Amino acid sequence: MHTIWKGSISFGLVNIPIKLHTATEDKDIKLRTLHKECHSPIKYEKLCPVCEVEVKPEEIVKAYEYSKGKFVVLEEEDLEKLKKENEDRAVEIIDFVKMEQIDPIYFDRTYFMSPSEGGVKAYSLLRKALAETAKVGLAKIIIRSKEQLGVIRVYENTLVMETIHYPDEVRKTDDVPNVPQESNVTEKELDTAIMLIDQLTTEFQPEKYKDDYRTALMELIESKRTGQETVAPATKETVSNVTDLMAALQASIDRTKPQTTAPARKKRTITKVKKEA
Repeated sequence: MHTIWKGSISFGLVNIPIKLHTATEDKDIKLRTLHKECHSPIKYEKLCPVCEVEVKPEEIVKAYEYSKGKFVVLEEEDLEKLKKENEDRAVEIIDFVKMEQIDPIYFDRTYFMSPSEGGVKAYSLLRKALAETAKVGLAKIIIRSKEQLGVIRVYENTLVMETIHYPDEVRKTDDVPNVPQESNVTEKELDTAIMLIDQLTTEFQPEKYKDDYRTALMELIESKRTGQETVAPATKETVSNVTDLMAALQASIDRTKPQTTAPARKKRTITKVKKEA
């Protein structure tokens, strides 16, 4: 499993060298965009609207737009230094809380945590302590140049870290339009709704839920593939030598010549010769 971060987690005087691994994967089916005319994949180029040229990666810098059209340019060296200084720090668990106190809206991504060399015992200690107290640890960590607030908890005998949003990253419910302030449902309607919920209540079994749309899309793609309903991009003719170039230039000239109307051909007259008697 690929390691995306290496460092250490500490609580009190206990230090745990760990590695982070992505716990989930995106299984969305990626569709390419093609030119309808020739079925060639579309290219997206980085263009400068002022210079009207394509910009190469080494010509691009990062900047912060502090006002409309005004930027502060940030050097790559400064960003790397800042990132290194923060990533090298041990991540300290700053608080322990009950999991149910954190609303799911705060959760972002999940990472598995594995112990690095020499960290097995401390890893086991934290795992057992969290399980016994039914609590989770809150810590700060730098991942991909961004400081994240993380929740450390136990999942199937493995420590995981859930990155969570900061409060100012969660939008206010007051901004949601058309939410009714008062309820005008009747007791009978409420009782019926509760009865329906009770009837549909069951144990959560994640394996019984499938992505029906993804399955149907893959079946459609496979049926088109096996039915030979496939396309390939048109091959682009390349100029290989001077003769080809001259031929292309001549063809271009011929194509742009004004069309002239050919003169009408004279009708041939046939004179019959009388035979002498």
